[in-house]
Amino acid sequence: MNSHLWWYVARSAGLVSWALLSAATVWGLVLSTRLFARRPAPSWLADLHRFLGGLSVVFVGVHLLALVADTYAHFGPAELFVPFASGWRPGPVAWGIVALYFLVVIEVTSLVMSRMSKRWWRRVHAMTAVLFVVSSVHFVTAGSDARNLAVQWGGITTSVTILFLLVVRLLSPRAAVMAERREARAAERAGSDLPQARRERARAGHLDEGAVGPRLAESHSSSG
Repeated sequence: MNSHLWWYVARSAGLVSWALLSAATVWGLVLSTRLFARRPAPSWLADLHRFLGGLSVVFVGVHLLALVADTYAHFGPAELFVPFASGWRPGPVAWGIVALYFLVVIEVTSLVMSRMSKRWWRRVHAMTAVLFVVSSVHFVTAGSDARNLAVQWGGITTSVTILFLLVVRLLSPRAAVMAERREARAAERAGSDLPQARRERARAGHLDEGAVGPRLAESHSSSG
């Protein structure tokens, strides 16, 4: 067996986990900005966002286990979970540890979302942008694959896309709130107009019945 096998596994798992996290971030921003349509997104789109986030956690776990199994850098529990405890590139590794804590908090709160208030859940979930930045710093400074040209262009493209979606997301809340208020008022007017229309039809029918009586009386008197 190649003596560097676990090191290669750690590198590849780290790269895949960063790619999955980036995809989950992009997909979540696309859903929150509703760029594809104004109608509510189908449930499977949100499920795909959660699946990408959960899969990134799995590959982060593989990344950590491979680092422990590898004998090149000698990682133990302290080096994996305590910032600056690693003797191998302590600064870049510390960025990865901070990103790990952000990821755990975001994923755990997503699992217990139904037990949290929407306001607090949104505040915690907003840290996804911070997670992307911190994990990207770890990837660039600690990952030896960051010098690959294809990886560099992929990172630049992903970063520009997320920055664009963040700007759209920050500028869109007021417009989204106003649109929701207009929809609510329209639904309220539609609901209130329905009983009124029924009352008008009933009143019109009542007046017609009242008008029939005099006409019948007139016809009887003329015939008599």
